[in-house]
Amino acid sequence: MRKVRSVIVWLIVVISVVTLITLPINLQTQLITSVSVVILMALIKFMKGEGSWRLIALAFGSSIILRYVFWRTTSTLPPLNQPENFIPGFLLYLAEMYSVMMGALSLFVVAMPLPPRPSRAASEDRFPHVDVFVPSYNEEAALLANTLAAAKSMDYPSDRIDVWLLDDGGTLQKRNAHNLLESQAATARREQLSQLCEELGAHYLTRDRNEHAKAGNLNNGMKHSKGELIAVFDADHAPARDFLLETVGYFDDDPKLFLVQTPHFFLNPDPVERNLQTFDKMPSENEMFYGIIQRGLDKWNAAFFCGSAAVLRRTALEETKGFSGISITEDCETAIALHSRGWNSIYVDKPLIAGLQPATFASFIGQRSRWAQGMMQILRFRFPLLKGGLSIPQRLCYMSSTLFWLFPFPRTIFLFAPLFYLFFNLEIFTSSGGEFLAYTLTYMLVNLMMQNYLYGSFRWPWISELYEYVQTVHLLPAVVSVILNPRKPTFKVTAKDESISVSRLSEISRPFFVIFGVLLVAFCVAIYRVYAEPYKADVTLVVGGWTLLNLIMAGCALGVVSERGERSSSRRVRVNRRCEFGIGDKWHPASIEDVSVHGARLHVFSKTFDPLEIDARGAIKFRPYSGADEETLPIAVRNIKASGEITSIGCLYLPHNARDHRLIADLIFANSDQWTRFQLSRRRNPGLIRGTIWFLSVAFYQTSRGLVYFFRSLKPKEEDQRQTVGVPGE
Repeated sequence: MRKVRSVIVWLIVVISVVTLITLPINLQTQLITSVSVVILMALIKFMKGEGSWRLIALAFGSSIILRYVFWRTTSTLPPLNQPENFIPGFLLYLAEMYSVMMGALSLFVVAMPLPPRPSRAASEDRFPHVDVFVPSYNEEAALLANTLAAAKSMDYPSDRIDVWLLDDGGTLQKRNAHNLLESQAATARREQLSQLCEELGAHYLTRDRNEHAKAGNLNNGMKHSKGELIAVFDADHAPARDFLLETVGYFDDDPKLFLVQTPHFFLNPDPVERNLQTFDKMPSENEMFYGIIQRGLDKWNAAFFCGSAAVLRRTALEETKGFSGISITEDCETAIALHSRGWNSIYVDKPLIAGLQPATFASFIGQRSRWAQGMMQILRFRFPLLKGGLSIPQRLCYMSSTLFWLFPFPRTIFLFAPLFYLFFNLEIFTSSGGEFLAYTLTYMLVNLMMQNYLYGSFRWPWISELYEYVQTVHLLPAVVSVILNPRKPTFKVTAKDESISVSRLSEISRPFFVIFGVLLVAFCVAIYRVYAEPYKADVTLVVGGWTLLNLIMAGCALGVVSERGERSSSRRVRVNRRCEFGIGDKWHPASIEDVSVHGARLHVFSKTFDPLEIDARGAIKFRPYSGADEETLPIAVRNIKASGEITSIGCLYLPHNARDHRLIADLIFANSDQWTRFQLSRRRNPGLIRGTIWFLSVAFYQTSRGLVYFFRSLKPKEEDQRQTVGVPGE
C-alpha cells in the first residue's frame, strides 16, 4: 500500500511539473518568472541555506532549465525545408541537450553528497597483511626511491606489509630488444632498481613481456604476492605515514568491500595553474572531482578506483581474474566489473598521498587524451547503462563519468556556431532579442548559479569552461579516433617531474592562436553588422555577445599555452620543523621552513656562525616522525641570504643510501595534515559576481601575455634566445 501511495505521489509531482513547464505564457510573464527565480536562488545562497533549502533552490533552477528546453525544442529550430539552416541548427540543439543531460546527471550525483567520513583507524588487534604495489615504466630511480621509502615508512607492523616495485621498464622483452640502446638501458635499469629495492627492503619484480600495460603489470604482481589487501600507488605518488591506518580498518566493517579510494593530492601545479599562477590561491581542477563528485558517487556506492592511492581486497579482484585490461583506463573498468558483481566501495576524503602532475601543456593533453579514450572504450565495451548487476543509481553514476568525456563535441559547436550567422548569414537559432533575454540569458545565469551551488569553493566561476576549452582543441580528434576504432588506443605513460628552463610557447599551441584570430575577426564583423544592418541589430547583438564570450575564453587560453619558465616542476611545501644545521663538526640551531622533492630551505640563527665560513657541503639533523632519535641528512648548500639575525639557506639533498631516502620521504610525505591544511587554505567561494570579475581580469592579462609570447616567437632564433634567457618564473 505504501508503495502504491509513493507511486501516486510521484505521478502527481511529474504531471504538475510537466504542466508548469509546458504552460503557455507571454514573454513578459516568462521574464518576470525567470528573474524571480534568480532572485530567490540568490537569497537562499546569501542566507547560506543548506539541506532542504539547497534542494529547493536547485529545484527552482531546474524548472527554469526545463522551461528553456521546452521553448528551445518547440520554438527555435529552423524549418526542415531549409537544410543549410536546419543541420547546423540541429547540431547546436543537440549540443545544448547534451549539456542539459550532463547537468541532470551531475545534479543526481552531487545534489546531496555524503559528508567526509569520520576517521576509521585500523583495529589494534588486527592488521591484515598488505601488499603495496608501485607500478613503474620509465620513471627515474630518484623519483621511485622517494615513493618506495615513503611506502616502507608507513606506520604499520613491518611483518604485515610487503612493498613491491613492479617494473615494466626492465622486462625480458625490453632487455632482449633488437635496438641495442634500448636493450642496454633496460638491463642497466633492472640492475639499478634491483639494488635500490634491496637497500630499501622492497621487492623488485618485472615480467617477460609488456602485455596489457598497467593492468597486466598489476596482475603479474598479484601472481607473486599473497597479501589479503593490495595498496596501489603510482610511481610518483608517495604515501603519508598514516595511509594504511586510515584505510584498512574499513575492510573489517564490510566483508563485501572491495575498494577504499582516497584523493590524489599534487605537490606541483598543472600547466593551467602554473601558467595562470593560481596554484596557491584557487582550488585545483582535481579538487572538484575528489572533493565533491567522488563523495556524491560514494553516496550511491559508485565511488570508483582511480588507479592509485587506493586499497583493494584480493579476493574481490580474484573474482574478475585481476585488474581489467580491455580499456586503457583499467581503474574505472575494474571498479565497474566488481560493482556489477555486488561488491562495495567507499571513498575517504582525506589526502593521504602526494604526487606530481604533468608540468608541460603537451603532457597534460596527453594524459587527458588517455583518460578520454579509455572512458570512451568503457562506454563502448561495457556500456554502464545496460551493465547487468549494477543498481540504477550506479548505472547513472557511471554514465555520468563516461559521457562527460564527450564534451569536446558540444564545446566545438558552441565555439563555432555564432560564425555560421556572422560569416554565412545562416539562421540556426530562431528567436528575437527579447526571447533571448527571457529564456537563454536567464538559462545561462541559472546554470552558473547551480554550478556555484553544487561546487561552491571547490570550483570557481568559468574555470570548468576554460579547462574544457583548452582540452577540446586536441581531445576532439582523440575522441573521434577511439569512437571509430575503439581498440586502437594504447596505454601511454604520462611524463612527470618535468621542468621548463625558459619561457616559451607550447609545441601544440598553434591552433589556439588560429581560433583566437578567427574569433577576433568574427567579433569585428558583428560590430560592423550592427551598424550596417540595424533592422537585425537585436539578433546581431546576441550573436556578437556570444562571440565575445568565446573570444574572452580563447584569449585566456593563450596564456595557458604560454609556458612560464621554472627551474623545477616541484613546488616547495611549508613545514616549519626544528632541526640543526651542520658544517664540519659545528652544529647550529635552525628550522626547516619548506621542502620539495629535491631540496629544502633552512632558517639559521645568524649569531651562532659566520655565513662566509659555510662550505658547499653540510648536513641537517632532525627527528623523523618514524623514530625517537635524531638523524642526519647530507646536503649541498646552493644559496645563502642573510636578513637580520636569520640566515636563509637553500640546500639540495645528497642521498647516499636507503636511510637518506627515508629521511627525505619523512620530510616531504610523512605528515598528511599538511596537505589538508594547504587545500583548505585555497577553498573559498568568491561568488558568481566577484568570480566573474576575477576571471575577466585574468583573461585580459593572459590574452596580452599570450600575444607577447606569440610575437616573441616570430623573432629570429638567436634574438629570441637572448630575450628568453633569465625569464624563469617571470
